[in-house]
Amino acid sequence: MERNSAGVGNGADKLRIGNREFGSRLLIGTGKYRDFQQTREAIDASGAEIVTVAIRRTNIGQNAGEPSLLETVPPDRFTLLPNTAGCYNAEDAVRTLRLARELLDGHSLVKLEVLGDQRTLFPDMPQTLSAARTLVKDGFEVMVYCSDDPIQAKMLEDIGCVAVMPLASLIGSGMGLLNPWNLQLILEQAKVPVIVDAGVGTASDAAIAMELGCAGVLMNTAIAGARDPIMMATAMKLGVQAGRLAWQAGRMPKKYYTAMPSSPAEGLLPSVRRAG
Repeated sequence: MERNSAGVGNGADKLRIGNREFGSRLLIGTGKYRDFQQTREAIDASGAEIVTVAIRRTNIGQNAGEPSLLETVPPDRFTLLPNTAGCYNAEDAVRTLRLARELLDGHSLVKLEVLGDQRTLFPDMPQTLSAARTLVKDGFEVMVYCSDDPIQAKMLEDIGCVAVMPLASLIGSGMGLLNPWNLQLILEQAKVPVIVDAGVGTASDAAIAMELGCAGVLMNTAIAGARDPIMMATAMKLGVQAGRLAWQAGRMPKKYYTAMPSSPAEGLLPSVRRAG
């Protein structure tokens, strides 16, 4: 990725996914909040423009007579990102996203996740690859949750996914970025946005991911599970912005076993020896 000298927040540093542009690099989910009102307050505090929706768990019109998330998070104000949370095979994931496209009037930008088991929620990569092939051929713009395996990430990019979303650690664990080396390998080869998905626990985790060069961070539990979700949403917004700015600025090189004074050494007064 090429560094951009434009600062965050001045409108020049956009997150580009396919042919779309976004001002915020923080994506957040809509699950686990107290109610739809708290969901909206957290979204507003985060500054997020892309909001994920678990079609199997959240009503966006498929359940007539029930409150709809669309009343609180309107599609004309936010970019909804339907996801396949709760799907454990390619067929269910494809069927779920086709339903979402119908409910959202042809909306094509989606998040694919095919889970391997209910305990770890780790991605089933063979099923993920299969679903991605079908969805891309069907005209979807696929952002895809995946393992932090650079080979699998490259395969998903080659299929035509518009963003790869490796996990930092297990979904909902809050363990932060456990394998920055694998993530760095993915970043070095990717020509599409790399967005960390899953495992972020606090603002410093988000900042670290952004400092590595990630295009964005997606989270849900880290905000919804905080003691004060609205305050944490603000913290996450600032963490993402700080990490992005630090990556753009370029950190100083690490120098092991070599001290370097932070103040100039030239022009110092000669030291005065004390009489013994």
